[in-house]
Amino acid sequence: MTDLAVWRPIQELKKEMDRIWQEFFGKSYLPEKWESIEWIPAVDVSETNDAVIVKVDVPGVKPEDMEISLIDNVLVIKGEKKKEEEEKKENYYRMERYYGSFMRSIQLPCEVDEDKIEASYKDGVLKVVLPKKPEEKKKVIKINVEK
Repeated sequence: MTDLAVWRPIQELKKEMDRIWQEFFGKSYLPEKWESIEWIPAVDVSETNDAVIVKVDVPGVKPEDMEISLIDNVLVIKGEKKKEEEEKKENYYRMERYYGSFMRSIQLPCEVDEDKIEASYKDGVLKVVLPKKPEEKKKVIKINVEK
């Protein structure tokens, strides 16, 4: 039986884009131990008047297998999804679930209050709430219309 090689064009494209951005900006948020990233979880980033909210799809990843940090206003989420013990009697014809290490780095749109960041995990979704610093909250200015 021959080994099947998994081709993941999205991951290859992501690695190439990361390399181009790192060359352009001259910063690397990818420590050497994370060079062999095997999968990239989907991320939603939204903003309210008071906070930036990041949701990351990480089904099957235990909270203790993840690390969240903030470096130069970039949220970095790293972790690992461990492969389940497989039955030696099983012959796989198709394997689409991802295993291995992952990392996402998200440039935040504004300064956040590092001391008030909260993270929660429910139903395979990691939610990180990053409260804005008071001076970063949008100030709405009313426009007076003259007649």
